[in-house]
Amino acid sequence: MTTNVISVPSAPFSGQKPGTSGLRKKVSVFQQAHYLENFVQAIFDTLSGQQGKTLVLGGDGRYHNDVAIQVILRMAAAAGFGRVLVGRQGILSTPAASAVIRKWQAFGGIILSASHNEGGPHGDFGIKYNLSNGGPANESFTDAVYRRTQEITVYHTVDAPAVDLGRLGDVSIGDMVVSVIDPVADYAELLESLFDFERIAGLLARPDFRMRFDAMHAVTGPYAHAILEQRLGAPPGTVVNGIPLPDFAGGHPDPNPVWAADLVGALADPSSGLSFGAASDGDGDRNMIVGRNFVVSPSDSLAVLAANHALIPAYAGGLAGVARSMPTSCAVDRVAQALGIACFETPTGWKYFGSLLDAGKATLCGEESSGTGSNHVREKDGLWAVLYWLNILAVRDTPADVIVREHWQRFGRNVYSRHDYEGIETEKADRLMEALRARLPELPGALCAGQRISAADDFAYTDPVDGSRSGRQGIRILLEGGSRVVFRLSGTGTEGATLRVYLERFVADPSQHEIPTQEALAPLIALADEVAQIKAITGKAGPNVIS
Repeated sequence: MTTNVISVPSAPFSGQKPGTSGLRKKVSVFQQAHYLENFVQAIFDTLSGQQGKTLVLGGDGRYHNDVAIQVILRMAAAAGFGRVLVGRQGILSTPAASAVIRKWQAFGGIILSASHNEGGPHGDFGIKYNLSNGGPANESFTDAVYRRTQEITVYHTVDAPAVDLGRLGDVSIGDMVVSVIDPVADYAELLESLFDFERIAGLLARPDFRMRFDAMHAVTGPYAHAILEQRLGAPPGTVVNGIPLPDFAGGHPDPNPVWAADLVGALADPSSGLSFGAASDGDGDRNMIVGRNFVVSPSDSLAVLAANHALIPAYAGGLAGVARSMPTSCAVDRVAQALGIACFETPTGWKYFGSLLDAGKATLCGEESSGTGSNHVREKDGLWAVLYWLNILAVRDTPADVIVREHWQRFGRNVYSRHDYEGIETEKADRLMEALRARLPELPGALCAGQRISAADDFAYTDPVDGSRSGRQGIRILLEGGSRVVFRLSGTGTEGATLRVYLERFVADPSQHEIPTQEALAPLIALADEVAQIKAITGKAGPNVIS
């Protein structure tokens, strides 16, 4: 059979620049004629050597995924790919996509997701390209894709009927084979090789231990049902909101105390009988861990995972190093120091961890935005983090909240919070950041809100593996005594700008560990507003989300 390629004239769209994790816009933007096709063609034009190779394709099941997958399959055939592995019903979580790319040594993959953003016809949509190592494309690639979007004049496709994504097996589009695969199998097999499933199953079978996993009507539902309830034997009903829906049942699939309030409330209610709770996000790469009346912060979670690595079969031989994004708290730094291993501080974005993992410099990585992972894939991984915690709980036979408090006793507590100011006019957000940058030379030594600033900078990163440099990654205000405030504009939104303010205070004295987080951080909150003039410039009286 010969593939009959059709060339369709087109013209560039403005604003097709990938952010922290791909291109994210409103569904209505992607529904414009040629919009998706232009971006996909820009990806394929930037590649070389894909002829006859394997592409992995799937997404989180959000609205428009099904339409987009059919478009991409036809364009992949026109681009010369020999095979596409696509998840049944178009479902493939982000970490599962990475696992499939790595297991089958695929050329790369396209993941359709806007992660934790809202879905539905009026929600968000996203697309990103992952490289052959299973990780997100680096900046040099995404910059080249953007340049191509601004000069594109034609895209290429084929005329072919829609592929039945509900049926496992192979079909052909021209000379290309489309293999519809079980989206869970390869990923579940990988996780079982990392953890002590027998021990975790024993924990889940205990009458005095009950857990709840909230899939938030997002992609991890099928994975959690298959792994937690079927392979590990957790009671039916352990997984809630487990059916992926195009609009996430009208919810916001972001695992934090605001959007997963029902889970947090259930763990705070003694009558629920729950011992442990967890949740994941839209595409399955984020996680939230909840103990009895205790939400574990993502930064603390990373530190606890590193401190307890010897309990996990895959990591019992030791960690090569750990890595965290710059805004993530310094809690894991203290663990790394105690273990005598390297701790890397990178910009936000999992792609920055990829070179460290590939080079064997780091084993565990984490971001404060509910993302943790390891060298088993090249993405953060929500269910992996949940199983890691379950393995620790099974071995230590200690509740999650007690484990964290004992960790504070040993290493001290990095009291930490993130304040998100959402929907800011882009001009105002840019003005705020530029004004901050202009003030950097005068801030060291200044007294603000009663606190002395010791240093201030605009974080820049030089990759220790390839030497590439990334600048303007967030403004850091460092205070005497080890506290800090970080300002950064998020790259994951689709409307306006989100200002993220990260607040951190180190508390060594155990008698001060139980002070409520926002109370402990009150002086830093005041300093942040005074230094950046948040209220004056944005007009916002306070943050939209506190996590």
